[in-house]
Amino acid sequence: METSDRFYTRAWISSERPSVLFDLGTAWLAERKILLPGVTTLARLVARVRDRTSARLWKQLATLPDAKQRERLEALLVVPEAARLSPLDRLRRSPTQISGPGLVSALQRLQEIRQLDVGNLDVRAIPPGRLKSLARFAAAAWAPNIARMPSDRKTATLLAFACHFEIVATDDALDLLDALISELCTQAKRAGQRKRLRSLRDLDAAARQLGKVCELLLDETCEISELRKKAFAIVPKERLHQAIQTVDLLTRPSDDKFYEELTERHGRARRFLPKLLETLSFEGTQAGQPVLKAWKYLASLEGKRKPDMKQAPLEVVPAAWKRLVIGQDQQVDRRAYTLCVLEQLQDALRRRDVYVPRSERWGDPRAKLLQGAAWEAIRPQICRTLERQTDADAELQRLRTLLDEAYRRTAANLPSNSAVKIETRDGKDTFTMTGLDKLEDSASYISLRDKVHALLPRVDLPEILLEIHLRTGFAEEFTHLSESGPRVQDLALSVCAVLLAEACNIGLEPLIRKDNPALSRDRLSWVQQNYLRSDTIVRANAKLVEAQSQIPLAQAWGGGEVASADGLRFVVPVRTVNAGPNSKYFGVGRGITYYNFTSSQFTGFHGIVIAGTTHEAPWILEGLLEQQTILRPLEIMADTAAYSDVIFGLFYLLGYQFSPRLADVGETRFWRIDPGADYGPLNGLARHKVNTRLIRDNWDDLLRVAGSLKQGTISASELVRSLLRSERPSTLARALEELGRINKTLYLLPYIDDETYRRRILVQLNRQEGRHGLAREVFHGRRGEVRQRYREGQEDQLGALGLVVNVIVLWNTLYMEAAINHLIATGTVVKPEDRARLSPLGNDHLNFLGRYSFALAEHVVRGELRSLVLPETPEIP
Repeated sequence: METSDRFYTRAWISSERPSVLFDLGTAWLAERKILLPGVTTLARLVARVRDRTSARLWKQLATLPDAKQRERLEALLVVPEAARLSPLDRLRRSPTQISGPGLVSALQRLQEIRQLDVGNLDVRAIPPGRLKSLARFAAAAWAPNIARMPSDRKTATLLAFACHFEIVATDDALDLLDALISELCTQAKRAGQRKRLRSLRDLDAAARQLGKVCELLLDETCEISELRKKAFAIVPKERLHQAIQTVDLLTRPSDDKFYEELTERHGRARRFLPKLLETLSFEGTQAGQPVLKAWKYLASLEGKRKPDMKQAPLEVVPAAWKRLVIGQDQQVDRRAYTLCVLEQLQDALRRRDVYVPRSERWGDPRAKLLQGAAWEAIRPQICRTLERQTDADAELQRLRTLLDEAYRRTAANLPSNSAVKIETRDGKDTFTMTGLDKLEDSASYISLRDKVHALLPRVDLPEILLEIHLRTGFAEEFTHLSESGPRVQDLALSVCAVLLAEACNIGLEPLIRKDNPALSRDRLSWVQQNYLRSDTIVRANAKLVEAQSQIPLAQAWGGGEVASADGLRFVVPVRTVNAGPNSKYFGVGRGITYYNFTSSQFTGFHGIVIAGTTHEAPWILEGLLEQQTILRPLEIMADTAAYSDVIFGLFYLLGYQFSPRLADVGETRFWRIDPGADYGPLNGLARHKVNTRLIRDNWDDLLRVAGSLKQGTISASELVRSLLRSERPSTLARALEELGRINKTLYLLPYIDDETYRRRILVQLNRQEGRHGLAREVFHGRRGEVRQRYREGQEDQLGALGLVVNVIVLWNTLYMEAAINHLIATGTVVKPEDRARLSPLGNDHLNFLGRYSFALAEHVVRGELRSLVLPETPEIP
């Protein structure tokens, strides 16, 4: 009975799949030395428990709506006359067009979901994971299948959809609003730049005329009485007046941001503004109150053709806008004021000074931090886990000692450090550092690399997927949306085919085989819709990472404590909200960034899809805190784009080492705590003092931030975005910056002092780049462009790409290990340092193209390795 109750509680709160419950139950019984039942007995127990929890979930949810709410929910499944889609099918489609009408449609979608009137139902008794899982099933299931469900299950499924998709629809509308305002600003900037280019000829002519007159003013031999006469002789008086007017008309203030051109787009804003004012309700912090006040005032103007603008709140209007908003007659221009408020609303939303309560991505991050009794209870445990002092003075004394030792060690080594040169420029010390010289490969390494690669079997990519599945069982982690077990044969074969279609970006058509039921069109489409999703990809990937970590060759590359992060760019040629412009990477189009993390063992352990090429700093911690593999990276390396003082501060609080490759290291500031310390030749560099009082006064809040991130109550990207987006940083953000400056200096001093350290960073980042190169080779179809319209589809496809790359890395590592063992057995001397430099990212022996055959030789099915390609024997397929 106790075992059954334990299973029941776990299944209710976690919605874990049957295999996990089975493994946990077996471990629990073994730990208590209880005689294990038969496999089928335990499997039946797990099945019964899951059926009970599902029935309980459906019953509890089904009792919440009243008769009218139930009727509205069931109407979602009915296809209206002259329509092609049911309301359910229509509402679960996210917007894709960045335009005023597109935003209006997104807001109408949100209103329609709200009209189901289930937002006030109390679902707090339902575990959030189970509610979201049921909503995810409703979002993907075929509407007629839901209609055929028993009454309680049907109502529960539709209610979960309505509750969860109100949040989803809110997020989608706000994403679209943010993208639309950004597009309006970009168009205004381009229009202003074009206008300025067209006016340069007239501006140059006027400036030359004024320049000639100014030369007379500087001519000391010219008498004052003769000045005007000579000036008008050079440039007639009328032409001089025209030149002055031309310069006044065509020149722009230094703080000009093309707001005049933005105001000209007022008509586009009016297409969506009334619906936006009607649909969304914003709340805010104290810093966001001027924006909220202005927003309410705009709402009060709706329906008034010539309103009195004298009461317009002007606290929201920055200096750069005032020239347009407040005219020479001191009257407020409604068009300029409206665009100003919209731009300030976007800025406040990004800083989260303004937020929407029922939103996941645009909600209030501060509300998700641990607070009150919950924080007081967990604070000692958090401090022990993170090895941080509860007393700020003790922590600062520790940092002071570390920083002092680092400065003195670097100063002592400076005379022998030929890579660093300190110079004085404009009265201030600065330094330059020469780049790393390329190390020539040794003859022994080149010989080993060539011999190993020559021994690797030639194989098609589908066979690699099947072979690695036989060794790891990763395809078993793909479960149906309903969490039920598989009821079809050869499901793993179908899963591998769908993964290959997504990773190679070729679609299902090249993989369809009419003579094989597991590769039929219907089967592959069904598997793609019901099995391929982010949570199953994450679980399958964890199996691959664990298998890689057990191979001796992978252990020679590293223990997984070191990792790197970088973005892989993809053009998205279809209409989608989740893409952004960047001419460097996407030309005239738009695209996304797959920000992914690579361990020192060459495995990818996390990936995040980012619209466009936004600043990568908010995402750098996400991979460490949210990854679900066996690896526990403690140091992460990245390029300059992921760097900020706030990030350094958060890394220190959480006990991680941040090691970015800084492109402008010579311009970086060095900070000190002790102003009287003598660091010799480094005194001129260490001229900036850390504000330790700010850290001391906010130390408990800093610990609370770290504890909230560690406990997962708030995501790292959500918190960092709210801290970094502000031109007026909060006290907490400033305290984090001061702490980050200490940690950054503790990193910079060894970085400039130790060439080996810099080279280690370069090696790991090169591994990341090599993995990206392999991913590009795999993702060869459709010109390497992502053509998924929705965020979820993009995440699933690029997650499948990362998974398949991990499969290739694991397969290569297995056979490279076998090749090395063969070379040692035949008398080849293999040096440990050469072995550690090998890479599993080669792909010359792999075939990504042609017809795809999912068939394995019998000896491979038995678990044996393929034969190596020996010079004296033919290759065995």
